[in-house]
Amino acid sequence: MGTLTQIWRYPIKSHGREALDQISLTAGQTMPGDRLWAVAHELSQIDGESWAACQNFNRGSKAPALMALESKLNWEQGRVTLSHPDLPDLDFAPDEPADQARFLEWVRPLIPENRAASARVLRSKERGWTDTDLPSVTLCSVASHKAVEQAMGQSLSPKRWRGNIWFEGVPEWAEFDWIGREIQIGDAVVIPRERTERCLATTTNPDTGKRDADTLTALRTNWGHQDFSVRAEVVKSGTIRIGDALRILT
Repeated sequence: MGTLTQIWRYPIKSHGREALDQISLTAGQTMPGDRLWAVAHELSQIDGESWAACQNFNRGSKAPALMALESKLNWEQGRVTLSHPDLPDLDFAPDEPADQARFLEWVRPLIPENRAASARVLRSKERGWTDTDLPSVTLCSVASHKAVEQAMGQSLSPKRWRGNIWFEGVPEWAEFDWIGREIQIGDAVVIPRERTERCLATTTNPDTGKRDADTLTALRTNWGHQDFSVRAEVVKSGTIRIGDALRILT
């Protein structure tokens, strides 16, 4: 039906992306190491003990410069290396108070002055800090991305959608018809549960951190919605690899 072409995870929510060749998924969980941490702003009152909505965190929709971050997770050491075109690289341990302080000082120039400052780095207790309370992985279609590019008349980096699993070889927007169906990817099985409504973060160029493309108006004007990709629940554990086939089981 389709082929897995890219795998991405985001160790710190809205603060960098990391390309992978393979990853083992666990039923009922988000992708390992994906949105493991999140950066609460100074107005947030959450305690970090359970899932919280994205409004509690600094993210690309409010601070576009964050979209240009790249990251690398050292799982064994609990460390993350962040890179940004306008800043020196930072290697730090998000769970260590002293390193958190270094990070908060480092990231401060990327937050607009009219936005709440970054205040705390929170580690997820149970699952990644996804945008909805569904522990999910996002499935993104290359064909749907190309349809948006064509409608806008410009080249767009797929990285602006911040998806986990990219696939090609299926018609554009076919993923919306997969809601509630079992999809096998490599050794794992997932069920798409909901479409992903998009925000201002997708209007930002992920190479520069500057807003340069009105993706939201393009989606609404051409397709009558503001959605791109689907959020899927992992229902069977297994390893997925670039080059794996996607198959509809039910």
